[in-house]
Amino acid sequence: MQPNVSQRAKPCTPARCEKCLVKAIRLTLICHALTQAQKNGRLHHTDDGILPLAHQSDADRSGVQLLSAPERRACETAAWLTGAVQIEPGLADCDLGRWQGVSLKQLQAEQPQALAEWLQDPASAVHGGESFAALCQRQAAWLAAFDRPGDWLAVTHPMVMRAMLVQVLGCPMSAGQRIDVLPLSRLQLSFTGQWRLRLG
Repeated sequence: MQPNVSQRAKPCTPARCEKCLVKAIRLTLICHALTQAQKNGRLHHTDDGILPLAHQSDADRSGVQLLSAPERRACETAAWLTGAVQIEPGLADCDLGRWQGVSLKQLQAEQPQALAEWLQDPASAVHGGESFAALCQRQAAWLAAFDRPGDWLAVTHPMVMRAMLVQVLGCPMSAGQRIDVLPLSRLQLSFTGQWRLRLG
């Protein structure tokens, strides 16, 4: 089930064009750094931290405002990027309920049908947490409400970035399973009346 059209950013109209050009938003989502859970094939848990990074990020981010999802792995990645960080609850990872911290091997052995259902059906919440469909709706609402002009860098999670991409491109939610988001990978978006994917 796709998010309601009312939750999506409204398209630009002649009356809004001048305002949109003045209030351009450039939002770069960055995935948190590698965790031990990812390395071991384990589903995420709120308390997962990142593995040590080789060196401090030295990129010039003057004029760029930094947001971070509330989980430890996101906050640690944001600290590595340096700069004043604002915690953004709307960027929180998908709640996996009873499956938090469980390995995929364990699920394949003990709950193969439930795992298959979760992987194939975006509306499935067999773990008792948040479905991918619900996550997509949450991110659609977050994007629709994000009205902060300027350059933003937001540290978040693979599933959140997949949900954002599905929303911006208007893809079927099932396409989310075909998107791989690697640690520290980036997704660039821009808003001038509507959200667009920005390649560069």
